[in-house]
Amino acid sequence: MERRTASGRQEGRAGVGAVAALLLVAAVGVLVWWGIAARARSLADLTRDTRELAVPTVAVVQPARGVAQENLVLPGTTQAYIDAPIYARTSGYVKRRYVDMGAKVKANQLLAELDAPELDQQIQQARGELATAEANARLAQTTADRYRELLKTDSVSQQDADNASGALDARKAAVESAGHNVQRLEELQRYTRIYAPFAGTITARNTDVGALIDPGASGGAARELFHISVTDKLRLFVSVPEIYSKAARPGLTASLTLAEFPGRTFTATLARTSDVLDTVSRTLLVEFEVPNPGGELLAGAYAEVHLKLPVPAATLRLPSNALMFRADGLRAAVVTPGGTVTMKPVSMGRDFGAEVEIVSGLTGDERVVVNPPDSLVEGQAVRVAPAAAEKTGGTGGARK
Repeated sequence: MERRTASGRQEGRAGVGAVAALLLVAAVGVLVWWGIAARARSLADLTRDTRELAVPTVAVVQPARGVAQENLVLPGTTQAYIDAPIYARTSGYVKRRYVDMGAKVKANQLLAELDAPELDQQIQQARGELATAEANARLAQTTADRYRELLKTDSVSQQDADNASGALDARKAAVESAGHNVQRLEELQRYTRIYAPFAGTITARNTDVGALIDPGASGGAARELFHISVTDKLRLFVSVPEIYSKAARPGLTASLTLAEFPGRTFTATLARTSDVLDTVSRTLLVEFEVPNPGGELLAGAYAEVHLKLPVPAATLRLPSNALMFRADGLRAAVVTPGGTVTMKPVSMGRDFGAEVEIVSGLTGDERVVVNPPDSLVEGQAVRVAPAAAEKTGGTGGARK
């Protein structure tokens, strides 16, 4: 009995050991399976995250449409409507001066008188030469008359009569020449009195009594005596950019602001244009007329010209950092409905700093990537950020 009991005990122990071994093997198998499954799940998550990170998230904006009328501010300088220097036409010393700088003068008002003694002597000499020529002409006339009478009785030859007639013609020509010389000198003598060519303001006086005046006829430098300007109406020249050249037409009104008149505006009217663009600055030179009856505005003042120019068609605007400068030109990264990127060539107009004007390449319905990465290429898949992120897209400088 005892032997059977011991044998049974050994068999029972062996069975328990076998069960324990099987349980241990099963536990180890479960642990191995769990580890493998966990690693598989981690690998799947890593693969999914890698794929998601490979698709960049971008913020997009839709091009904003510009207004149909632009308020353009351009610099300009006022100028006198008529501006002329006054010179002397003859040499002499200033004998009297009747006006000074700032004087308001009328048309044909006497400004100064010159003393020209040399010219007076030349006139006397020319008058004496005229008198001599007239005396010689009278003598030649008498001689020619006598020869014509003698020729009737054949007392002189035809040749002598013709010589007397030719001498008379020469003396008459000498009289005419001497008379013109006297007239020329008398005209020069009248130029010793200097008059205002038009009504205006004397803006400069460059001479005084006793000064020697040289008109430049003898090769010397001509000296300006006075400077006269008309300032009851001013001219204003402005260079309009080429993109606005078609809208700048005569009749367009503008408002002026000047630093010396804070809070005030003045009206100007576009009078004429040069009708040709400057090849260097690509601008159109236009001229405005500014009424100035009270003389408040001074010629030569700096002014800001505010122009409200009609634009033929509403343009588009983008943040300046939505543009990409590539080797093949300026591009905008547009997100297609399929979630990929297409690089559209665009043409830029004006640069407003935070925004730029797009004149061609976009229709206004596109979703344009803001601040695109340099690695962005054609056909690349992207993920569009939520609307909140779109609104907060940066407006910094354009990417390269």
